[in-house]
Amino acid sequence: MVGCALCSLPAPAIAQEPVVLETVTIDGNGGAGSGLSGGTGPVNGYVAKATTTGSKTDTPLIEVPQSVSVIGQEELADRGVQKVDEALRYTPGVFAQPFGNDTDTDWIYIRGFNATQSGVYLDGLNLYSYAFGGFIIDPFLLERVEVLRGPASVLYGGSNPGGVVNSVSKRATGDRIRYVEGGIDGTPNGYVAFDLADKLTNDGAWSYRLLGKVKGGDTDTDYAKNFRGLIAPNLTYAPDADTRLNLYLNYQYDDQNHVNGFLPYFGSVVPAPFGRISEHLFYSEPDLDKFLNRQILLGYEFEHKTADGVTLTSNTRYGHDQRNEYGPYFFGWYDSASGFGGFEKPVGPPYLLNRLNFAHDTEVDTFTTDNRASVELDTGAVRHTLMAGVDYKFFRIDQVQAVGAASPLDPTNPVYTNRLAPLYAPYLNEVIDLNQLGVYAQDQAKFGDGFILTLNGRYDGVWIDRDDRSAADADYETRNGSFSGRAGLAYEFANGIVPYISASRFFNPQIGTDASGNGVVPEEGEQYEIGIKYAPSFIDGVFTASLFDLTRRNTLQSVAPFFIPRTVGEINSRGVELEGKVNLDPNWRVTGAFTAFDLTIEDDADASVIGKRPYLVPEIMASLWLDYTVKGGSLDGLSLGGGVRYQGDSFADNANTLKVPDATVFDAAVRYDRETWGVSLNVNNLFDKRYVAGCQTSVTCGYAEGRSGLLKAHFNF
Repeated sequence: MVGCALCSLPAPAIAQEPVVLETVTIDGNGGAGSGLSGGTGPVNGYVAKATTTGSKTDTPLIEVPQSVSVIGQEELADRGVQKVDEALRYTPGVFAQPFGNDTDTDWIYIRGFNATQSGVYLDGLNLYSYAFGGFIIDPFLLERVEVLRGPASVLYGGSNPGGVVNSVSKRATGDRIRYVEGGIDGTPNGYVAFDLADKLTNDGAWSYRLLGKVKGGDTDTDYAKNFRGLIAPNLTYAPDADTRLNLYLNYQYDDQNHVNGFLPYFGSVVPAPFGRISEHLFYSEPDLDKFLNRQILLGYEFEHKTADGVTLTSNTRYGHDQRNEYGPYFFGWYDSASGFGGFEKPVGPPYLLNRLNFAHDTEVDTFTTDNRASVELDTGAVRHTLMAGVDYKFFRIDQVQAVGAASPLDPTNPVYTNRLAPLYAPYLNEVIDLNQLGVYAQDQAKFGDGFILTLNGRYDGVWIDRDDRSAADADYETRNGSFSGRAGLAYEFANGIVPYISASRFFNPQIGTDASGNGVVPEEGEQYEIGIKYAPSFIDGVFTASLFDLTRRNTLQSVAPFFIPRTVGEINSRGVELEGKVNLDPNWRVTGAFTAFDLTIEDDADASVIGKRPYLVPEIMASLWLDYTVKGGSLDGLSLGGGVRYQGDSFADNANTLKVPDATVFDAAVRYDRETWGVSLNVNNLFDKRYVAGCQTSVTCGYAEGRSGLLKAHFNF
């Protein structure tokens, strides 16, 4: 077309008016000129085609020899997601929010195992947490949320055996963004957020992005309010196509009350003599209850491709978090006659909930760095993508914890005195340092017109030191070394079908001491997985079906009667996971998932529970979300979305005597978007299904989120 236009001009015009076309870079998933790879850039609709989470290289999703799910920004927005664990409600193999909508923690279980402590990552670097020391990331800052199911220590060092959740941040790319969003829910609780980005120099070498959010108001729990403020600037330097440096800073401040106390099984799952405890009950003291969180993350991401084709990558981050909490917690039922509490079943009348006052002061410092080199080369008929690297993780927690007495609370007629007795002397006063240094290598080899062989090896050294500042002076030092490995083989047919098989060995360091005062050994185990991935050419979609057998050993248990930690537990998780994500056409988008587990306790300090099913996690989960957008006509820009989520029954005890019933809930959304503005309404749990999400013992149950609505509006300028 340009040639035809030039031919139609007189010769002098051509000589005097040269036409210079702007260079346009097209990336399959990163977007035009985004400067981001397909594995970290924006997702097209609901279907991501590449990821870095399963290999640390920019790899087509169907070539990773484990199950991977990606939730992009468009899907997050369509469902009105306000927390990272909420984002995972429609993801196979993941049981999110097992205790309900906890505003200060993202609770995540993958393939039956708790990923909250060691399985949460941000931009490929671990956000390790222990006790009350951890970080929480607001999803407004994120480009995508990814889940790698199955062991990942071969890539990241010690991590949750069930899998990891890696959130990918929004980055400055040189694109101009002027976006403001506001929302309010029914409690009411509202927020205002902004996303501003542009080039800083005419040549686009320097660019910036500034994100921020302020939210606050009431919650679904009586007397509980919350406030959050965050600011997140980042700066990118990309002088050419081969070099990219991003500098970033995230600061977040939270001031809130506690919202979801752990409830007894009798009174939540099954009725007490007076009925069920209200899901709105506030369990603390309104004027005294406190949760403060101040966190900062500061780091850089650097990538450079040398003249000989070697890609050098360095990611480094420092994090600091300071948390303070104060206020009572529920702990079973109270017996007025004896003056004792902690009972499993109601005692009375009067039927009173037992409370314990609690406080902690926790300070966390982390430093993580990952440095690697990768190159593509041919050896005869084999095409290799080789990668080798070294990473280091430092985690320090300085914590003081204390308990005290608190008066019991009547769940039907609560009376708050705003008086609490002084706390007892701290039962915990310590500083723990965890250092982990790992070296790793990976080979992704393609040969034979379709075969894909993935080989990984890694060795880690872990040093854990405890400085006990209490009178017991129970200091300890732990030194462990461990090897992780993964081997996977796949074959990519011409029609997009990719069957695969893989085997992995993992480890996960643990903080704690045994009866002799020595540090406990790491968790370890292995996984075997087979599956099929399918990315058809006739439709924009990715489908995955997987079967796995995962064994986790050396789980840490507190053994009665003296509750001394021992690494004696062993749990087997095997099952099937199905997922489909499809952009059917410009109007329709679909995501569906199905999970069926067989979770079994293979070894335990309590021999009577061997062969039983572990508490909390359901063995069956399923979900489906459909979204339709009108294109053209008088209703152009109108969208309707709807979803259904099912979680099967679970148990509140490892003896499998207390069952938590299954539940099915529905979600809905309606949106209207124009070129520069839009409004939306999301309703979760549309029919207000009241149920318990899960129980971790008979006195530790949590209600699932009831019906909640979020009205949003946004505009671009």
